[in-house]
Amino acid sequence: MKIGALIVAAGLALPAATALAETATLSGEELRQAISGKTVYLNVSGFELPIRYAANGRMSGKMSTIAASFSRGDGASDHGKWWVADGQLCQQWSSWMDGKSYCYKLTRNGSQVQWVRNDGHSGTARIGG
Repeated sequence: MKIGALIVAAGLALPAATALAETATLSGEELRQAISGKTVYLNVSGFELPIRYAANGRMSGKMSTIAASFSRGDGASDHGKWWVADGQLCQQWSSWMDGKSYCYKLTRNGSQVQWVRNDGHSGTARIGG
């Protein structure tokens, strides 16, 4: 199963984070500051996929051995680029997601994030250090 399918499955299988504090939609400079130099942990089919967003616009991700065993053809790690455009986080992997660019609207509640991709897929994540 490709990483894209794993992300779709995560969005369908995992419940949305309960809003206990004020929820804020991230955009522009606020979005850039929230993820630049940070690791975002995507919930993917019961596993966390850490994605490191470097301040220079580069990103890297590495699946655990178990999660990688469910992925076919994409490899256990990848790298790519990220940017902020039109209030959304945009990114493009070298091989994951078939190398296509996608943009995401992010809503943050503390360290918890809900994302909606520009093709309608959605899911949850958390922002770490």
